Amino acid sequence: MKNLWGSVKTALPDAAKICLWMIEITAGVSFVIFLLKYFGVLEWLSVYLEPLFKHLGLPGAASLAWVSGYFVNCYSSIAAGVTMGLDARQMTILAVMALCAHNMPVEVTIQKKTGTSAALLIILRTCVSILMGFLLNLLLPETGSAAVASAAAAPSSEPFRSQLLGWFTGMLKLAFKMTCIIFSLSILQQILKDSGAIKPISRALSPLMKVFGLPVKCAFFWLVANVIGLAYGGAAMMQEAQSGRLSRRDIDLVNLHVGISHSNLEDLLLFSLAGGIWWVILFSRWIMSTVIVWTARGVYALCRD
Repeated sequence: MKNLWGSVKTALPDAAKICLWMIEITAGVSFVIFLLKYFGVLEWLSVYLEPLFKHLGLPGAASLAWVSGYFVNCYSSIAAGVTMGLDARQMTILAVMALCAHNMPVEVTIQKKTGTSAALLIILRTCVSILMGFLLNLLLPETGSAAVASAAAAPSSEPFRSQLLGWFTGMLKLAFKMTCIIFSLSILQQILKDSGAIKPISRALSPLMKVFGLPVKCAFFWLVANVIGLAYGGAAMMQEAQSGRLSRRDIDLVNLHVGISHSNLEDLLLFSLAGGIWWVILFSRWIMSTVIVWTARGVYALCRD
């Protein structure tokens, strides 16, 4: 118990700093997105993306689902997709695109804090998201078109004060959830570190890491991102990156991988419940992220030579 309490005391200061920073970033970005949504900017942007989405096997109105997920989170994409009545094929394509590039302002800021270029991550995740839509539209068999709403949702008619109160209430709930997860995960990480349990975890995941082209010592970093995602798992990822155990190249490689494939528990389950094909959503992103990592390793080798 004394060792356990020692681990808790060691973890608390850094957890508090990271928690405060993440809540500030999340609240700031969330408020800006709230204003863009209130004034119809997201709906306006989706109109210009409609021609592109027709080539991705999705109705033009689905562009709103992707745009809202891109700037906010997967929940908004799921809600929009369900509202439009997308079939299994369409929901699968939307899910893969949204999971490759969602909550970008917050997640890219967190990944940048670990040391990877924000510009690289934005370009990569955006381009891969669209590319995956094209590829899945070519590879997935046609299942017939669903009855889909013909237009994107219009801005809400609720009074600004009412919407602002809703945003504030939602932000308080999110901040509480983030605080609980960040502190719990930071304490768990410190306990695993002090007890030497991270090494067995890394060894157990080492075959998978080798297939993905990732260093074995990145296993815990990768596990956090895949189980709870980048936004909630950002604290543990930042601590791991700042610990000095990972090189800049290690961090870049794992960020390239998890940027495309993360949130493979809750978000994957939610998209599956909404009608998506879970194994396509999971393995298509694992395959793409593996190709990206091995390509990056090849580039590193050529540059070194």
